[in-house]
Amino acid sequence: MTDADFAFLAGLLRERSGLVIGPDKTYLLEARLSAIMRVHGFKGLEELAAALRMIRSESLIVQVVDAMTTNETSFFRDHAPFEKFRLSVLPALLKARAGQNRLRIWSAACSTGQEPYSLAMLLREQAALLAGWRIEIVATDLSERVLERARSRTYSTFEVQRGMPVHLLIKYFEQVGGDWRLKSEVGDMVEFRPCNLLGDLRGMGSFDLVFCRNVLIYFDQPTKRTVLSAIGRQMAGDGYLMLGGSESMYGVSDAFADVAGLRGVYRRADARPVSIFTPGGTAAPELAAARATIP
Repeated sequence: MTDADFAFLAGLLRERSGLVIGPDKTYLLEARLSAIMRVHGFKGLEELAAALRMIRSESLIVQVVDAMTTNETSFFRDHAPFEKFRLSVLPALLKARAGQNRLRIWSAACSTGQEPYSLAMLLREQAALLAGWRIEIVATDLSERVLERARSRTYSTFEVQRGMPVHLLIKYFEQVGGDWRLKSEVGDMVEFRPCNLLGDLRGMGSFDLVFCRNVLIYFDQPTKRTVLSAIGRQMAGDGYLMLGGSESMYGVSDAFADVAGLRGVYRRADARPVSIFTPGGTAAPELAAARATIP
């Protein structure tokens, strides 16, 4: 593959998805696009690049971008963020929204749905506490293919064994042949929508909590700043943002401030200070009381 072909494909991927790949990742292009080239009869990346240049087929572009984006996920992935949500962020939001009885949560780049469904199960476990509340979980991804899979609510035994507590599997799933299907009482809590984080997010509305984990690691610094600024504009003034364990705001954006004691949890820099429980720390009495109701 020529340098010009690589630059074209890399530029297309960056423009459409924010994904940044260097010249040392030619092998990745060949590996992930091999199935597409085989289906369309292209003998190599050179022919694929030429076809994309000449035809500009939106369908083919979508297939290429979809094949190159990473869709790794699992239920309760990394565990710690869900504990921070359960023990700290949720009680703080319940206190802040007590007069409205409404929460809106966004799971960005949700892949095949395990993250938003994990959040839905945690919230379902608090059904008594949240009686009378309107809970909205919006889950988005660039790929329509993975969104269709998420909407099916059906997962293999291997997938439900990755991080899923046994008692939640028994309670919220039913076995269908060799697979497991999430029951509607949880599945109906999540709305799936297509969304490109590089696009116009204004139609998403305002969110109290945004999960955007393990996404920024694929972007360069300017793209990270653009995406974070756009997400910040869709957050309530006192809302929360949760990033992945290997992601940080340091040197990227000053639009957010970290929450002391909760690594990976951020609030908008202009948010009013609030007392929030952190494991090993203390909380305001009313916050501690709220947390005490959450098992």
